[in-house]
Formats: sequence, C-alpha cells, structure tokens
Amino acid sequence: MTLSMHSASVPVFVRMLGNLDAWLERAEAHARARKFDTSVLVQSRLAPDMLAFGKQIQIACDSAKFGVARLAGVEAPKFEDVETTWAEFRERIAKTVAYVKSVPAAQIDGTEAKDVVLPRRDGTITLKGEFYLKHFVLPNFYFHVTTVYALLRHNGVELGKSDYLGALQ
Repeated sequence: MTLSMHSASVPVFVRMLGNLDAWLERAEAHARARKFDTSVLVQSRLAPDMLAFGKQIQIACDSAKFGVARLAGVEAPKFEDVETTWAEFRERIAKTVAYVKSVPAAQIDGTEAKDVVLPRRDGTITLKGEFYLKHFVLPNFYFHVTTVYALLRHNGVELGKSDYLGALQ
C-alpha cells in the first residue's frame, strides 16, 4: 500500500493539533494551581527576536490550514489572528481541525506532482505538491508546534515526550 498525500497530511495535523490543545489544557491547570493568569504566557518567547507564544499557535494552525487548502486547490478559511485568550486559541485549534477534516481525501490525493504556488514576502515560488508537503508544510508545522511545547515547558508546565507524541494508538 502506498502512502497518500491525504494520509501524510490531514491525520498528522489533526493528531498534533489535538496534542497542542491538550497542552493548553495542562497549561491552564498549571496556571490555576500556581495562581497566575494564562495571559502572561501569550507573549512569552525563548529569545527576544522570536515570535511570541500566541503567534506560534496561529502559525501552526495556518500551516495546516493553508497546506491542505493549497494541495486541494481550494480557498482556505480566513482567520483574523486576533486571539489573546486561552479560549480563543483553543477555538482556533478546533476550527483548524474541523477545516482540515472537512476537505475530502480525493481532493488531496494525487497532488504529488501538482504545482503549488506559495506566496512569499519577496514574490511567489512554485513547488510540486509532494515537495511542498514534505519539505515546507510539515517542517514548518512541526517547528511552530514544537516551539509552543518548548515555551510551555520553559514556563514550568509539566509536559513530557509522551504528551508531545500523544497516545500511540
């Protein structure tokens, strides 16, 4: 059996976004137990020149959303990037999961050789679908998800590798 573009994308996004949502739930519990507001974490960063925690969640969601939309050849839903509360971030994750799950596998499968136009600050680049998924979308998605995980760990949220990976079933 061959690996399909859909199976290499949508289930991966759904799983990791679910894990991300679970980390936010753990972070809420951590904040309650230590009597601080989770809003202090929204602007946290590991280095002064990196994007803040909240932006990392937005970009992780956008990576999944735009990755699926571009492969499927459809317009992605617009998210305004205005989230500031834990509830709003969790809602964005839920909307992203709902969206990627709504795109039929048939629209994504078979896009390995499809030209995908990727807008960049300095113009556009065109990548073949498989290259786009393997070497741009997935690494970018994992980069931002992992950064959220690292920021939560850095701020004392008790998460481990098994939380990052999620249930292996």
